Amino acid sequence: MAMDPEIAALLTQYGVDGPPPDTAPTVEEMRAGNRMLSLAVAPNPPRSVGSVTDDRIAGVPVRIYRPETPAPTPTVVFFHGGGYIVGDLDTHDGVCRRMCRDLGAVVVSVGYRLAPEFPFPAGFDDCVAVTSHVAESLPQYGGGVLAVAGDSAGGGLAAAVALAFRDEGRPLAAQLLAYPCVDMSSKNTHPSRTENATGYLLTTAEVENDIRLYLGEQPAAADFPPASPLLATSHEGLAPAVIGVGECDPLRDEGLAYADALIAAAVPVHKHRYPGLIHGFLNFDTKSKAVDEAVTQMLTEFSELLRSAAPL
Repeated sequence: MAMDPEIAALLTQYGVDGPPPDTAPTVEEMRAGNRMLSLAVAPNPPRSVGSVTDDRIAGVPVRIYRPETPAPTPTVVFFHGGGYIVGDLDTHDGVCRRMCRDLGAVVVSVGYRLAPEFPFPAGFDDCVAVTSHVAESLPQYGGGVLAVAGDSAGGGLAAAVALAFRDEGRPLAAQLLAYPCVDMSSKNTHPSRTENATGYLLTTAEVENDIRLYLGEQPAAADFPPASPLLATSHEGLAPAVIGVGECDPLRDEGLAYADALIAAAVPVHKHRYPGLIHGFLNFDTKSKAVDEAVTQMLTEFSELLRSAAPL
């Protein structure tokens, strides 16, 4: 399937359009490469918002983006992508600034612990801890409704946090899941894992390696939430969702399956399969018209869910 030409040109520009290396990179090399590409494509100068502050919540590093919009505003807790192995507050700074600006919302970006140094469930525990603190202290943030968002691994974490909040009877207004990792099962048979195994930046081999490093000594956790939100017993009562995936992504079909599972459980869902887009497309919105249009659509729908939700 054809990749968006602007994205294809971008991958060529940064030398990441070739076949996977014969030898798998080290974790340090993975992190350095992800950071290089993320910062290279970030908007320069950075998008303007009301304020940006680094802090810690429940012992976890966070970056808090506040809009110029006066309170009350929605609050969105955001979890970055990176296969649970790479990524940080800087790699998704541009994503969070746009979310803050376009939604008129306070965005709390979470620097959760990464594997393999901190395997499952450390990162998930950090995400729950930060979201719980924010939920209990909303007047200190936006003062309006609360939502979660994330991309890739962060999308899986956002889905898992939404499940945990549902199980605890704690309300969320909405969830935004971009190409989420929601099925780590060894029995995963989603066609996109084969169709898009190579040639589109993220490879299926990398996905499988990330899952192995993330789960560490608990491989059986792959068959249940919170590692695999798609495999939850029930998806009823979850927060309304915007779910968007790229056509050229090994995680495409599990994201679509998660949208279908929510729809089957009578959860309101905006579901999108974007032609020509690859994994990680949120970071490429200033480099591709197709990406910018996709991100605009997802954020517009997310904003509508936030604005229509009753205050908590």
